[in-house]
Amino acid sequence: MKRERLTQIVLVIVGLLNLALFYFLFKDLWHSNWILENKNEIEPMFLSFFIPVGIFLLVAARRPSEYRSMIALAAWWNICHGTVMAIQTVEAWNHSIHRNFADVIIFLVIGVVLLAVLPAKRKVAEPVLA
Repeated sequence: MKRERLTQIVLVIVGLLNLALFYFLFKDLWHSNWILENKNEIEPMFLSFFIPVGIFLLVAARRPSEYRSMIALAAWWNICHGTVMAIQTVEAWNHSIHRNFADVIIFLVIGVVLLAVLPAKRKVAEPVLA
């Protein structure tokens, strides 16, 4: 399988996963879960960041080499997010609050996979001086 085709498949999968979070965002907003049950107004705002990233990754899947920066942004965003969540999880455990590491691993893996399939930089033609 060609590298570009693999990149396209990964981008579609990650893009669709991000778009699937729309369901949870809608559910939180529709039923006011974010304030009544979770008492956490950050969750809906946080989930709203994933939806546009999903859309842009799906757009990037058509021609990955033209959207290298977007793919890199999504990769590093997932890695940073996973790292922050790892710190929060460790801190929660230190305060006797059980928190699962599964979401941390998922975000880190997504980030690393996106970096692994990142298209190579295109060489810019140097101007010819007369």
